[in-house]
Amino acid sequence: MISLLHPQATLDDAYAIQREWVRVKQAGGRQIIGWKIGLTSKAMQYALGIDTPDSGVLFDDMLFEDGATIPPDRFIQPRIEAELAFVFRENIEGASLSMHDVLAATDYVVPALEILDTRVKRKDPESGIPRTIIDTVSDNAANAGIVLGNTRIRPDDVDLRWVGAIVSRNAVVEETGLGAGVLSHPARGIAWLAMRLHQYGGRIEAGQIILSGSFIRPVEARQGDTIMADYGRYGTISCFFERNA
Repeated sequence: MISLLHPQATLDDAYAIQREWVRVKQAGGRQIIGWKIGLTSKAMQYALGIDTPDSGVLFDDMLFEDGATIPPDRFIQPRIEAELAFVFRENIEGASLSMHDVLAATDYVVPALEILDTRVKRKDPESGIPRTIIDTVSDNAANAGIVLGNTRIRPDDVDLRWVGAIVSRNAVVEETGLGAGVLSHPARGIAWLAMRLHQYGGRIEAGQIILSGSFIRPVEARQGDTIMADYGRYGTISCFFERNA
C-alpha cells in the first residue's frame, strides 16, 4: 500500500498518481466520460478520519447497460453502491459554486449503480493496517464500473434528497438509502468536485456523467450474484456477476 510505503504522502500526491494513471489510459485509447465522487457519507468519513469526499475518473469501457452480465474475470473483488448520476448540458467550473449552480447546469439525473473494485488490499496482510484515502485516491477512488438506469429525472421536478433505492442481492434486501445521505443533497458533492477540478485547471464538461456519491454501504458482489436496485417510480437497475465456467 502506498500509505505504508510512503507514510508522508498527501492527498495531492495521491491525485498526482491518479492523473498519471489517467494519462496512461488515455494514451491507450480510453475516453473520459465523466467523474465519480466517493466518501460522501459522514459514516465513511468518520471511519477514515477525514472530512472531505474523494473523486475518480469514469472511462468509456467502464459503462455497462442495465441488466448486463459481468464476466467473472473483469473485476477482482467487486462491490456495488447505489447512487444518482447527473448528466450535464453545460460546462460547470469555478472557484465558488453552490448546489444551485450544479442543478442549473444539469440536463437530467438517472439512477445508477457504481461497481467498486481496487488493486489495493483492504488491509495489509502482515500488519493488519487498513488502507487509507491515499491508497483509494491513487487507485482512481476505487471506481471500476457504472450501470445507468433508463428513467431520466429533471432536477427541478423532484426533491433529490428523497430519491432512494432498495438494494437486493439475489432477491434479499441488503441496503436501503436516500439521496439525502450524500452530503444532505447529491448536488453538493458535485459542486465540491467542480471546485476541486478548478484548482487544477479542469472542469466538468457538457455531456459528462457524474456519479454523485453512494447513499448505501457497499454490497459485496460475488460470482453468481444478481444485484438489483429498486428506485420505486424511477425504475430498477440490475446486473449479474457471471460464475467461472
